[in-house]
Amino acid sequence: MERALVHRGPDDGGQVVFALPGTGVGLVNRRLAIQDLTSAGHQPMTLRCPACALVDARDEERIWLTFNGEIYNFPELREQLARSGHRFFSRSDSEVVLHLYASCGPEMFARLNGIFALAIYDGRTSGHRAGICSGDVLLARDGIGVKPLYYSESARGVLFASELKALLHCGPGYIARSLDPIAVSQYLAYQSVPAPRTVLESVRKVHPGEFLVVRRGRIEARNTFYRLPAPATRSPETLDTLADRFREKLIAAVSRQLISDVPIGAFLSGGLDSSAVVAMVHKAQPGYRVPCYTMAFDDDFAAEGSPSDLPFAERVARHLNVHLIPVHAGPRVVDRLEEVMHALDEPTGDPAPINAYLISERAHRDGLKVLLSGAGADDILGGYRRHLWLGSERLWEAMPASLRRRVAAWAGRRRDGHAAMSGAAVSARRLVKLLSQADRPQALRLIGRLQTIDPRLHASLLSPSLLADLPAGSVALPLLETLDHLPPDADPLTMMLHLEQRHFLADHNLNYLDKTTMAFGVEGRVPLLDLELVEFVATVPSRFKVAGREGKYLFKKAMEPYLPREVIYRQKTGFGVPLRRWMAGDLREAVSDVLTPQAIRDRGVFNGAVVQSLIARTQTGEVDGAYPLFSLFAFETWCRRFLDSMPTTDPIAAATPLAPSPGPVGQGA
Repeated sequence: MERALVHRGPDDGGQVVFALPGTGVGLVNRRLAIQDLTSAGHQPMTLRCPACALVDARDEERIWLTFNGEIYNFPELREQLARSGHRFFSRSDSEVVLHLYASCGPEMFARLNGIFALAIYDGRTSGHRAGICSGDVLLARDGIGVKPLYYSESARGVLFASELKALLHCGPGYIARSLDPIAVSQYLAYQSVPAPRTVLESVRKVHPGEFLVVRRGRIEARNTFYRLPAPATRSPETLDTLADRFREKLIAAVSRQLISDVPIGAFLSGGLDSSAVVAMVHKAQPGYRVPCYTMAFDDDFAAEGSPSDLPFAERVARHLNVHLIPVHAGPRVVDRLEEVMHALDEPTGDPAPINAYLISERAHRDGLKVLLSGAGADDILGGYRRHLWLGSERLWEAMPASLRRRVAAWAGRRRDGHAAMSGAAVSARRLVKLLSQADRPQALRLIGRLQTIDPRLHASLLSPSLLADLPAGSVALPLLETLDHLPPDADPLTMMLHLEQRHFLADHNLNYLDKTTMAFGVEGRVPLLDLELVEFVATVPSRFKVAGREGKYLFKKAMEPYLPREVIYRQKTGFGVPLRRWMAGDLREAVSDVLTPQAIRDRGVFNGAVVQSLIARTQTGEVDGAYPLFSLFAFETWCRRFLDSMPTTDPIAAATPLAPSPGPVGQGA
């Protein structure tokens, strides 16, 4: 397992294994040294602190930590703990987490402002809190879900890791390779799988803001320590006042996330989000010319009717006097898709991660270990195109059900989901998609906006045997459960943003940001998802987030003193790639080679005849099936890489225990 995670922590590694009555516990860590570069930050880490009564305890009677991430408020927490008598032997945030847990147990999670996936082994014989027992292991993931955490529970115990591939290295005796039919269906609908599922029946994801208690090789309890803040429907404050407060919160968030003992760089697309982050770096540290990276695709985007990011990024770089490094995709960038898919760890039906992958590779080559990203603003402030159409919800709710059914039927007859590539056709397609869902309940209409594929095509692409195994409504169920936590009077934008943050953001965007950056030992940080900023934005009424046809309105007003208007109010383009151009060129042969009738038949999850028809009709230009085909291509490529040819080892046999282990049960991190 440790070897499978070396890319995430190239600077140091370690493991501890303990024999306990009837079971065993093992912790593994690979370290990316960012805060305190000395050996004092080595992990797994324990503490020998008089304030915790652990000075003379045996190793198996101590608290041990393996930790991935950053705690941005650790200086304040450290100061509070020091006043209570705690002694520190490093400058790392990991040691602060250990002391905080020793002081207040699982209650500590609510005090952490940061990004993390962690495991804590509590071997103390006394002093436990909140139902924790000696020998328990706690697994926890940050409240927003920036850092991933996977686990598998079987008769042989519980295995856990920051990446799915580390678990798959453990072999079929620990991790069964069978696909989860519900997860496969959800993947095709959303381009990723909502937590807690993965595409494998035997592996699950820890929810954001959740900690699990593992006891004697079994999951004993699941606890939620963080929920997204309750939304506000009204505010006595004016737009200008809220914009000032937003700006102050953002400056504070960026300042917190600049804490590092290594140089920091930034993504810069020239859009509002990444430009605002770089502008706040410039304000927080005026003398630091932060190196910024942007993708350059030459004329490929123009062929699809979208502008290139490069001219906008250059405009921002000149305005802020920062160093801009264009990363050119190259003429055969599609040849690297398989290695990107390996880094992504889970099947991902979105080609955009290749941008973050190539930028992270260049940043690593330039000696950087941290990149600031503008991810998250669209999800908390309403920046996607689908948010601008939410005004129609009032129309649908007021319309008689019989009329809504007729509108949906009319749109359904005209919706093929794959119209031509022109901008006008794309807009028409979005409108038809909206109208085709008019007869559905509001919650399902909103969920439908997150689905990237026509429901009819979705159903037809799945094999009859897989379809027969799917419970009714299983695609939408985890998202419907998310909406249950909202107050009954929540408006459509609030509902939509809640879905974005809990699922699309955590399961898709943040997952690929983490995997593509950490593939090169680079940490991706997201100042726009700082907990204090997220909680402030939740108090802002929806009318200040989306105003008419202007998304992220509050954010834009807040940035007017710092950025040019043509950057703030530029047309939304997304962090994409010229996929349709690729599908007509370099990817055309690769898709046909991977999605052969025999391969589809052997995998058994897709309908071979429908897949072959979609390939043929896309290649002749009859339909625009680029994105559904890429999802299928990515899935089959992932299966070949991870299920058909993954080398495996026995994690118990490979471990080096500190004491002899009596049994086959263990946990790994």
